[in-house]
Amino acid sequence: MYTKVLNLAQQLINIPSISPKDLGCQEILIQRLQSYGFFIEKMNFNDTNNFWAWRGSGKSITFLGHTDVVPAGNLLNWTTPPFISTVKNGVLFGRGAVDMKGSIAAMLIAVENFLNKNPNHHGRISFLITSDEESTGKNGIKKVSAILKKRNERINYCLVGEPTSEKVLGDCIKNGRRGSLSAELKIYGKQGHVAYPNLAHNPIHCSALFLVELSNLSFDKGNDFFEPTKIQISKIFSGKNYTTNMIPGELNVFFNIRFNPLVDEKVIINIINKLLIKHSLQHSISWKYYAKPFLSVPNNLCHILMTSIYNNTRITPVIKTNGGTSDGRFLFNLSDEIVEFGLLSSTIHQTNECVNVLDLLQLQNIYYDVLNALFL
Repeated sequence: MYTKVLNLAQQLINIPSISPKDLGCQEILIQRLQSYGFFIEKMNFNDTNNFWAWRGSGKSITFLGHTDVVPAGNLLNWTTPPFISTVKNGVLFGRGAVDMKGSIAAMLIAVENFLNKNPNHHGRISFLITSDEESTGKNGIKKVSAILKKRNERINYCLVGEPTSEKVLGDCIKNGRRGSLSAELKIYGKQGHVAYPNLAHNPIHCSALFLVELSNLSFDKGNDFFEPTKIQISKIFSGKNYTTNMIPGELNVFFNIRFNPLVDEKVIINIINKLLIKHSLQHSISWKYYAKPFLSVPNNLCHILMTSIYNNTRITPVIKTNGGTSDGRFLFNLSDEIVEFGLLSSTIHQTNECVNVLDLLQLQNIYYDVLNALFL
């Protein structure tokens, strides 16, 4: 029953496509899509592979996904080889099983099954696949979407296969994501001997109150769709060239803000700059703006997907916007509606990443039912 989706998922997992490398995953997908009459446009930039595939015309749905994966990490902690797909007790193990080669396999098999039964369907089915989602993203969907925008391309519905389920398949879908803003802060002091603090200026001591206030900043209260904006300090160090009897000359602080549409990056930066001035800290700071927040108001695709999930699982999903960023943000201005739905997120980016094989089959069936509802 699940042989086709399992075989394709295993075939993809067996390719060690560590981001941004693809190493042949997309060619497997392209050949299968071409055999079903899809037009294929490869859009490769530097070390990143992308392709845009479409079939039919009219009302459209785009399946959005990525073939790249994060590194395996410590191989000693894996119970099975990360890039040799292994099925044990009905569970498929391997890097990318969930994030997101399993979802891609479910998408493709769902489309093939739909076309086998409905070769003359109404509407357009398309795929947009990249190998640069897990790394910088600069040569992936970001660039492809800019090209599609110049062509005045319009996507009615975009279904993103990111792992959104939390405890059981179908309990959560996502219709938006928070933005991401990171900072690298250097706080300067004066190097010296710990026995003569009067001759030095310790940047750790002088920044302590600032760091407490920074970690407790409140930017907004959130709303019905988004939780409040949150800041997390991720790393603090004074450098490798200091011994325990030295007062360091500088302190490096890294932090990230996940923010909702109630506040923008300029307001956040202004608030933190004022806090630095308040504490009279000599400093330099650099910012990296990774992603804008976006929200796709629940509409036709969301309702169809929720119905399909319920019919297959007897679960009514909760709609959320939490978690990390996704490539959905790059298609927000090209799509009428974007919804994310995929496998369980509990093992993504971890050792022993895995998926229940029955979940793969159910996901395939849910995607298939979405196509039926849209185009029949």
